[in-house]
Amino acid sequence: MKGARKTNVERILEAAGVPHAPHAFDGRGGQAEAGEIAAQLGLPPHVVFKTLVTETERHEPYVFVIPADGRLDLKKAAKAAGVKALAMLPLAKLFPLTGYRHGGCSPLGMKRRLPTFIDASAEALPEIYVSAGQIGLNVSVPPHPLAALIPAPFVPLTQ
Repeated sequence: MKGARKTNVERILEAAGVPHAPHAFDGRGGQAEAGEIAAQLGLPPHVVFKTLVTETERHEPYVFVIPADGRLDLKKAAKAAGVKALAMLPLAKLFPLTGYRHGGCSPLGMKRRLPTFIDASAEALPEIYVSAGQIGLNVSVPPHPLAALIPAPFVPLTQ
């Protein structure tokens, strides 16, 4: 990755003094699933996290960061967010809201700060892998400094 241009996510982490490292993979144009990304990086799926964006019926957005081998429990997510119910954000709304394309959505560096929550399983890990803000690139980062930077609490979010 020497000589490659840094993403906004990498610049944010660097400016905050948060240790991180880039990890490239074949993102298949945004079609690679998180479990496949973990396999490409030679990592167990529980350390590679995907960023999911949801909305309430009033179109209020909420972001959830969960492990590749997990499934977002919308009831737990709604409880964490303090709302009645959540649904996945329609794909057409993702880029206008976050500035990220499907397959490259990061919990850092969105167009505006959105309420974000990280699955509690990340708390005990020395590092997690999240999108670096572009398809085909993740960053490894310690979960606690990442959560402080977003900011995002650790809460149970998966089934």
